[in-house]
Amino acid sequence: MIQQTEFNQFQKFLAETDGYFHVLEQQVPVERQMEYFQFSNRLKQEQIPWTEGDIEALEIDLYNPESTKEYKRRILAIFAISGDVTAYRRLERYVRLADREMQDWAYMALMEGRIILESEFSDEKQIYISTGLGGKGQKLRFYLLFPAAEGMTIEGYRRDVVEREFNFALQHADWDIERLTVHPDYAELVVLMPIRTDLKTLLDGVISECNQYGNFLAKTYTITNVKEMSEEEIYATIRGSRKKNFLEEEQ
Repeated sequence: MIQQTEFNQFQKFLAETDGYFHVLEQQVPVERQMEYFQFSNRLKQEQIPWTEGDIEALEIDLYNPESTKEYKRRILAIFAISGDVTAYRRLERYVRLADREMQDWAYMALMEGRIILESEFSDEKQIYISTGLGGKGQKLRFYLLFPAAEGMTIEGYRRDVVEREFNFALQHADWDIERLTVHPDYAELVVLMPIRTDLKTLLDGVISECNQYGNFLAKTYTITNVKEMSEEEIYATIRGSRKKNFLEEEQ
């Protein structure tokens, strides 16, 4: 879950940073991303001067069914950090053919290889941004949860209001709605939003517009870029939020 203060700090960093932002488009678990970069950094410290002959031999091993998963991971990371254009093309080809168990690692290697090459060919600083839900182009994917206000439901005309107001406001702000699902107790969205966006003002405004028709949406909501929430997690989040609001009102 992203707290508003953390998101503000993230946006401040983006506003103060010059360079080209690369967004990992594939949905790769954050733990796997960290594992890849730790492995890649250790490999860089070896400082082995890879030759074109080495790269060709490694590609043969990459497609060898007898090669272990760990060896294939090492080959992909070598291709990424080599700074070699032909090695990068080999990565592009492998990503299209990779087995399921190698796809995440291949995507990460391809992203790092692209950044390294573009850093060499461009004077502009290359910045990597990744989340568990991925992104597209210069947009990041987020999951948003909007609970119904306590004692209220999102049914009938209220469902129509939510669909109309969210579609209008988010599309006007250049957000791409990939999924908008309205349940009696909550509404959930999966969206692609621009890296630089005034998230709180926009979402608070949508809730305010919806609540003109009966104050049926809670004013607190959840946004995360780690993963989509399960039904169990959704109801646990709603209960926790209502309990917190109750305790704050009692103080």
